[in-house]
Amino acid sequence: MPEQNRALIERAGVDVDKLLEMLVKAAAAEFTTYYYYTILRMHTVGLEGEAIKEIVEDARIEDRNHFEALVPRIYELGGELPRDIRDFAGVAACMDARLPEGADVKSILKVLLEAERCAVRVYTEICEYTHGRDPRTYDLALAILHEEIEHEAWFEELLYGRPGGHFRRGRPGESPYVSKFLKS
Repeated sequence: MPEQNRALIERAGVDVDKLLEMLVKAAAAEFTTYYYYTILRMHTVGLEGEAIKEIVEDARIEDRNHFEALVPRIYELGGELPRDIRDFAGVAACMDARLPEGADVKSILKVLLEAERCAVRVYTEICEYTHGRDPRTYDLALAILHEEIEHEAWFEELLYGRPGGHFRRGRPGESPYVSKFLKS
């Protein structure tokens, strides 16, 4: 029941309208990132590009999973998504991860890395806002943050040659932290 959820969280000191705005912006960023990562993945070509396609695919599908996990929480709190996709994309918390001019693998990796850095900032902010006051939203945002930090490390590893710890997922887009929030 959204009214009860909302009242409990408000009593804990959370401005639910502000939280809903943060969550909708995060969901919009995940949705648009999924779209743009589809295009970026298609342009990772050649021997170097083929070597990173699987990693881009993991991040792409996990970002879709983040969107799927955020939407129920938005509605539980009495919010909703914009009804027009253009309005929805327009409120995204992060800039569009557009295909760069030239579309070489290094420039694509830079776009991917910046998108993940933005996501880390977004979920860190949501965690800071809900910590100790809204355990359910905090747990969800923290799970997403764990995966976004991994994605960031993957792209740093590929771009700068730093160890990042990408390990093959059991299956593409596995979402090891967020899967508990997904409805099967």
